[in-house]
Amino acid sequence: MDEKDYAKMLDSAIEQLPEVSDKTERFEMPVLKVLIIGNKTEIVNFSAASKHIRRDDKELLKYMSKELATFGELSGGKASFIGKFGSIAINDKFKKYVNSFVLCNECGKPDTSVVKSARQEFLKCEACGAKRPIAKS
Repeated sequence: MDEKDYAKMLDSAIEQLPEVSDKTERFEMPVLKVLIIGNKTEIVNFSAASKHIRRDDKELLKYMSKELATFGELSGGKASFIGKFGSIAINDKFKKYVNSFVLCNECGKPDTSVVKSARQEFLKCEACGAKRPIAKS
């Protein structure tokens, strides 16, 4: 094999390689877009964010309502809460939810699901197989 054949084979192999992403993490937590309208706070991308973290809208709404200590309702992909809450406060509560109910404690990956066994809920990691009990949201 001469140098030309080797160079062609090398170029062909390089072309077949997948694109390298410059992202260091594969999971990016979505940022909730918050609007304050009168005495209400709306999260515009609520349903999209819950789909991104693979959790039910209603469970996330229940958690956020409890954390914000106010009434919340879903309407057309948006969540509305009574009261004025800043973007930082809302996103801090969302980050707390993701850390408690989405990310695996062992490997840190978001590939988890909530599994009910008897009367206890567990967070089961599909990546590493870890399983841990979680408190009710």
